[in-house]
Amino acid sequence: MIPLLMSKARGDGIPETMERAEQSLRRRSWFEAERLALKALAMARAADDFDAMARILLPLQEARRQRLEQAFEHKKVRILRDPIVEPFEVTPGLYLVEPPLVGIEARRLRLLALEREVPVAVVCREPLTKVNTCPVVAIGTVTIRVRIDPPKRPTAPSAEWMAGALEQLGDAVIAGLDPQQDLLRRIDYLLACLEVHPDHEKLHQVLHDSCREAARRGLRTPAPSTPGGFVDEESADEES
Repeated sequence: MIPLLMSKARGDGIPETMERAEQSLRRRSWFEAERLALKALAMARAADDFDAMARILLPLQEARRQRLEQAFEHKKVRILRDPIVEPFEVTPGLYLVEPPLVGIEARRLRLLALEREVPVAVVCREPLTKVNTCPVVAIGTVTIRVRIDPPKRPTAPSAEWMAGALEQLGDAVIAGLDPQQDLLRRIDYLLACLEVHPDHEKLHQVLHDSCREAARRGLRTPAPSTPGGFVDEESADEES
């Protein structure tokens, strides 16, 4: 368990919310802890309290890590090709969303699982490219896409392939960061990426470090920046 050592935050309600999140972590209520940490994170960003944001990211990362571990306890990958319509039973485990479904269906499934407190890991893949790479994508206010090796058994992808796909999605964000980018814009972009792809520990750590640096420099903004951006490793010469 990660100790929660919150300093007094400028945003009203942050310490109280994080105390509740800490209690949820102690009870192993991972979904509740995640919701509370996200609420506190939004309040801290609105208050430009980057020190609080950095502290909040530690228990948020822990809650998400535990939730993801529960999903990967179920080794079999369920492949979805039909639209998600109610009533739809979300069961714990691993889901690969394939064409003709697209990223919005994968996002819908992930959010539905969070709402129902069902531990899942969701990957969305797009059609193979002409050079036999497999694009995987996560969408929302930003789009993250990376080309990876397809599963060795397309009809029965392994849990290891799923874990690798999730890891490479987050790695693509980190690799694509501009070191010259304005720090506050970077923080808001990373927040948006984590909303789209919450299952990547290093993304939390990069955002944590960025928040620490913003706190050290005493940065403030009149209002939260509008997140935006696009990460795409596909090259035009390999797709047409």
